[in-house]
Amino acid sequence: MSAPTSSFDAVVAGTGPGGASVARELARAGARVLMLEAGDAAPLAGTLAQMAAMAAVPGKGAFLHRDLSLLVRALTTGGTSTINFATAAAPPAPMFAAHGIDLAPALAAWRAELPMAPLPDGLVGPMAARIMAAAQARGLPWRKLDKMIRPASCRTGCWRCVYGCPFGAKWTARELVDDARAHGAQLVTDARVTRVLVEGGRAVGVEAIVAGRAQAFRAGRVVLAAGGIGSPRILRASGLLAGPVPFFSDPVVAVMGTVDAIEGGGAEVPMAAGMSDPQAGITLSDLTLPRPMYQAFAAQAGRVDRLFAHARTLTIMVKIRDEIGGDVGPRWVDKTLHPADRRRLADGTAIARGILEQAGARRIFASHHFAAHPGGTVRIGRALDADLRTAVPGLYVCDASALPEPWGLPPTLTLLCLGWRLGRHLAGAPGHALSADAPAASPSA
Repeated sequence: MSAPTSSFDAVVAGTGPGGASVARELARAGARVLMLEAGDAAPLAGTLAQMAAMAAVPGKGAFLHRDLSLLVRALTTGGTSTINFATAAAPPAPMFAAHGIDLAPALAAWRAELPMAPLPDGLVGPMAARIMAAAQARGLPWRKLDKMIRPASCRTGCWRCVYGCPFGAKWTARELVDDARAHGAQLVTDARVTRVLVEGGRAVGVEAIVAGRAQAFRAGRVVLAAGGIGSPRILRASGLLAGPVPFFSDPVVAVMGTVDAIEGGGAEVPMAAGMSDPQAGITLSDLTLPRPMYQAFAAQAGRVDRLFAHARTLTIMVKIRDEIGGDVGPRWVDKTLHPADRRRLADGTAIARGILEQAGARRIFASHHFAAHPGGTVRIGRALDADLRTAVPGLYVCDASALPEPWGLPPTLTLLCLGWRLGRHLAGAPGHALSADAPAASPSA
């Protein structure tokens, strides 16, 4: 990799959906853009070992809360989009409208560009189909979900979505990184941003540890997109965020039950279909996982008797919108579930049990909760304005940190919309270049 130039119009810390979309819009507009990524850019191999290296290293990609819930994130080019379930949930328009933000133009642009549609029937696996039939038989509004998957490249009976699709079927933010680079942006991997450089009250770049050595990168704009945990850590280390940093995590439990043998069961696209109750803050979907992950959940729940029933086990994901709380520290995260969160999980689990019983499942049990969507740490309306500006001129945040309220939804498409909007704003689209900006609200959690 060639050494980056010394100064840029913008430096973007993180290459998940938010950061990659900002970088691409800026690069397309002719700006000099540097992308810094803490992980690597190795091709996705679809293996457990690679996924674990990205998302299961304690203190980096995985954290245990005080109540022993597991929180995961992916440190790699493309961020957690590389190992998510490729579900495209539209941004909740009223939530953003309350802050004067209209994401409709961005959403329309992404819908026109990206693969985003329900799976064809031939790619809905037998377990997902059986769960959907059972849910609909109980009168529930279970339907196919929009997936960011190219059906022509997706392989029936595959199970690698969560490991990192090696076939190019699942869209990831790596595609935006490649597009940005094609338009002149530079990418430096193994680059962990440690702090924002501020001179004269304005952000002028970042300091990062690159391959073990501290380096400074100067830029006219700094966009933190290091995720719901990474971005507040950078702000706090820079002396720009004081006090506790509460967050939400979208806790999930897996509710599982054994059925008679299903031909081809155990290897299919997860979250093919489901339902959501926004008022209750509960979302459910099918969740077929690779055998090692299923076995880990069964062992976690103390059900060693079910370790080898993977191909005969129907699984339903119960995800909730949790209350914001806890704190993000320099090397740890800490959060316990609110009583209302536990009630939501219990209510969702009861619905899932009913569906599984309808599907003929026996020996039904639920895992302990885990999570993969930490956010709300640098929220719009408190630490950011409607243009994602912090109180420091030239400094922006564009990742799950910025989400203004407790969430409970797959955030990928929303972060793409925020990144598209911010990138075009910074580029001055249409027709004007990067321009001076005024400070926003004081960045306090």
